[in-house]
Amino acid sequence: MPMIADESWIPPGIDTTQANVARVYDYWLGGSHNFLADQDAARALIAIEPNTRAIARQNREFLGRAVRFLAREEGIRQFLDIGSGIPTQRNVHEVAEQVAPGSRVVYADNDDVVVAHSKLILDGNPDATVVKGDARDPAAILADPETLRLIDFSEPVGVLLVAVLHFVPDSDHPEQVIATLRDALAPGSYLAISHACRDTKPDVAGAAAAVYSNRVSARLAVRTRDEIGQLFNGFPLVEPGLTWLSTWRPDSPDDVPDHPEQYWGVAGVGKR
Repeated sequence: MPMIADESWIPPGIDTTQANVARVYDYWLGGSHNFLADQDAARALIAIEPNTRAIARQNREFLGRAVRFLAREEGIRQFLDIGSGIPTQRNVHEVAEQVAPGSRVVYADNDDVVVAHSKLILDGNPDATVVKGDARDPAAILADPETLRLIDFSEPVGVLLVAVLHFVPDSDHPEQVIATLRDALAPGSYLAISHACRDTKPDVAGAAAAVYSNRVSARLAVRTRDEIGQLFNGFPLVEPGLTWLSTWRPDSPDDVPDHPEQYWGVAGVGKR
């Protein structure tokens, strides 16, 4: 049975027997919007990599730091979060609103559960919305009427691709995804990416990819640090460059574990 107290909001036709990336991630973060298949897949990945929950938290914390940096230090007032996932604490619109009231946020995800729950959370919020869209088809997200209602692409935008591009295999041309976004953005826009990196734990990365292939409705493409860096084409990296998740502008030295490379994710922010 799904770990959800009230199931009335779940869209009809959802196949709860098929694990989904967003709901697996929700389980790792301690959320309740996941089903048995998601929980089983999540636990299978934890068995391969015991740090999985910590990696998910570090990804989430990077997202918050990136949004605060863009809003507070770079004056960004509109954000597009692609592959936004199940809403949890410290959502982009909450972080941005705290730093810069009136910031506008568009979330995009290809999972009906994500979209349905996001609509509930954002109901009545004039500055945030959600659209159904796939990271592999950014043009459709950019052209969605709800996107265009809140985001003025003649002004700088902060685009967030956090823990997303490792689900876009080379056969789906991630470099073209970036090019499409780059061409739509005004100078002064920013791109934030976090991505699983195979350099320190290639065996674990390979085993995790096998679990995603067998249990989850996604393919995992864990890239090298150099390959991830190439995804920032047209977006020169701001300081401190492409770093381990916890070492990108940490709020405190205490937030950085002794061996940050053991959490095999890297992150960076580039400027258009």
